Amino acid sequence: MAPLLRRLLAAEQRAFLHRDRRGWMEHLARTRAFLGAGLAAADAARPVLILGAGAGLEVPWGQAPKDSWGWDADPWSRARTGLRHLRWPAWIFEDLTGGLEALEQAARRCTREPWAEGRARPRERACARLAGLLPSLGAEGTALGSWIARYRPGVVLSANVMGQFGVVAQRLLEEILGPWPWVEDPEELDPLGEALDQWIARSLRAHLTRLAATPGSLRLVFDRGVVHGGDGLALGAWTDAWEEQLLGRGRLEVEDPLCGVDPVAELRLRDPVREVLKRERWLWPVAPGQTHVVEAVALGPPVL
Repeated sequence: MAPLLRRLLAAEQRAFLHRDRRGWMEHLARTRAFLGAGLAAADAARPVLILGAGAGLEVPWGQAPKDSWGWDADPWSRARTGLRHLRWPAWIFEDLTGGLEALEQAARRCTREPWAEGRARPRERACARLAGLLPSLGAEGTALGSWIARYRPGVVLSANVMGQFGVVAQRLLEEILGPWPWVEDPEELDPLGEALDQWIARSLRAHLTRLAATPGSLRLVFDRGVVHGGDGLALGAWTDAWEEQLLGRGRLEVEDPLCGVDPVAELRLRDPVREVLKRERWLWPVAPGQTHVVEAVALGPPVL
């Protein structure tokens, strides 16, 4: 993995761990309970794969069978898990999207004029050039697909990783193109922002295609939405449209970190007979004025 990617992933994990966690207790308890139920029910004779295992903050490794693997590209993730849980599991340090290195290379090429010995290209032109290239960049997640095909896990857990695809990609482009290369006015066109959103959506769909091939059960925890502002936020009765669950006062700004992708709909599209066993949402107050809507989904194994 390229040095910039390693540094960015490590920085994202440090920022996560250094945030004020006093308001996180409900989120951590619910995430650990949800993932822990999957670990407790796992067949000890088959491997378990934990995606986005991170520093072990949200994963109850004490309930994990012996043959459990962690997957997190942060170069310090395994060591943090070892220190937190006194356990040194097998680990995969790979980019789950399979496309971040290609994204970095394309962005770097766009910052230079090819005809003038690497002369810097003006940022506006570099952004336009990259916006034109992004639709041709794939992110197939082949490493995950290969692992699943080889080890045929009985359970795959995803610990709040899908919402990070876009965050890391944005940080990567900001490092290369300079601070905030996006168009701020929502009334104006933002070709680079729109092209990146489409790349993120393609990456998530490819990732879910790989997960759908899992021969065992799935338990996924992910950021369904991000809410800025508002007072007295709460969730109303369940509805598939998460925005319609939001209750609160004041002006709310909502973001979709999954860029229009519904993980459950995508998985059912690829495997319509795989049963959805449990689905719930809760609020996670990440920082003042910023609340995440977290979704947790349990799906049974494929019906043969």
